[in-house]
Amino acid sequence: MNRLVVVSNRVAVPKARGVAGAQGGLAGALNAALKKHGGVWFGWSGQECEEFTGNINLQRHEGVTTATVDLGHQDIEEYYNGYANSTLWPLFHFRLDLTEYERETGKGYERVNERFAESVAPLVDRDDLVWVHDYHLLPLGARLRERGLRNRMGFFLHTPWPPTRLFVSLPYHERLVRTMLEYDLIGFQTDEWLESFCHYCKKELGAEVDEDSGRIAYDGRVTHARAYPIGIDYEHLMAQAETGEARQAGQRLLASTRRRTAMIGVDRLDYSKGLPERLDGIARFFDNHPERVRDVVFIQIAPPSREDVESYQRIRATLEQKAGQINGARSEVDVVPIRYVNKGHSLAELCGFYRAAKIGLVTPLRDGMNLVAKEYVAAQDPEDPGVLILSRFAGAARQLTDAVLVNPHSPDDLAQAIDMALCMPLEERKRRWEAMIKTVREDNVQRWTENFTNDLAALQPQDRSG
Repeated sequence: MNRLVVVSNRVAVPKARGVAGAQGGLAGALNAALKKHGGVWFGWSGQECEEFTGNINLQRHEGVTTATVDLGHQDIEEYYNGYANSTLWPLFHFRLDLTEYERETGKGYERVNERFAESVAPLVDRDDLVWVHDYHLLPLGARLRERGLRNRMGFFLHTPWPPTRLFVSLPYHERLVRTMLEYDLIGFQTDEWLESFCHYCKKELGAEVDEDSGRIAYDGRVTHARAYPIGIDYEHLMAQAETGEARQAGQRLLASTRRRTAMIGVDRLDYSKGLPERLDGIARFFDNHPERVRDVVFIQIAPPSREDVESYQRIRATLEQKAGQINGARSEVDVVPIRYVNKGHSLAELCGFYRAAKIGLVTPLRDGMNLVAKEYVAAQDPEDPGVLILSRFAGAARQLTDAVLVNPHSPDDLAQAIDMALCMPLEERKRRWEAMIKTVREDNVQRWTENFTNDLAALQPQDRSG
């Protein structure tokens, strides 16, 4: 069995598993794969140093070796806050209006990818499988090839891949995609993102693309591109849902709502999640049904993220303003229609909240997958499941077709969906939930990990020559 070398922007410490949202499940799956295969997880420590030294901090925990490096202030500003999160992230989520094109941040992105390659290359043995993750490290495979590595290398993109007409707005877009084609296997969350990538390769690079197999031949090399929809760590989530912490969290929520129906949203504070648009839809619902203010309460949990990036500061201010306006216009002395919680919670607590809330609102404007939708489904009471309202533009909508699908840009669509969910009979709720839980349970994060690593291991190194 080949060893596995995982490379990502940040490295998850195994004992920190169980944080809010999907990160804990992914970290757990990758740790399990590393335990099975042996190997190393390499990335940024999250720490800032005066100047990059390349010193690697090696740690071993329960059979998994982590290797981390510190980055300098300029690296963090240009590579992470700059190119990764102010250029690639908004562009990949179709937000040209927020995409910043700065030559210096692009140079910083290339520099950090070089430094990652320089640091991780000595840790890679000849027969290791190398698995690189996400938009921070698109060119890393090419940098490793330049250092003589001929290992089978895979890359997985956790975000959407934008249509060609948007992607070509990126300066040096051809050079960036050519570096990606140094990987042997590229994975996307859905067929839609895969098709967009293949279209770009064919139209802009003139690559030979077999859309049925995902085989891309370009400049004497062969890359395979496929869709691998990620799932949750179902068994771990179910174990968390049975804890006293989860039960106590659910009881706290139910006691505080005083017989009102709870709706819940759990999202990182990010403009791609459609949070202001969600509040507009809820406001429209209360406009249409003012009498329901006493029947319904919406709880939005939104931990802050990327607080050094200006667009994230703006989204927080906008969200706080809208929540305040809705509450100011519709609150009574004993009733507040929206609760806005700007902090994170453990996965166990979230499971309790999910089960207590009879409606789950997952309405991103664009999302690679969105595992909160799957977590909400998994946490439901089979005898009295809640209703998932899901954006059509989340990757999860391709699998969870029995959710109530909405256009998150339309307040009327969202208001109508909330009314539909509140009125939905138990038989229909159970039918929809039973169809969704089958996908959530079977297409879990362990299967995702195995599918990708098995496909990567099955590729022959000579497949790289066209």
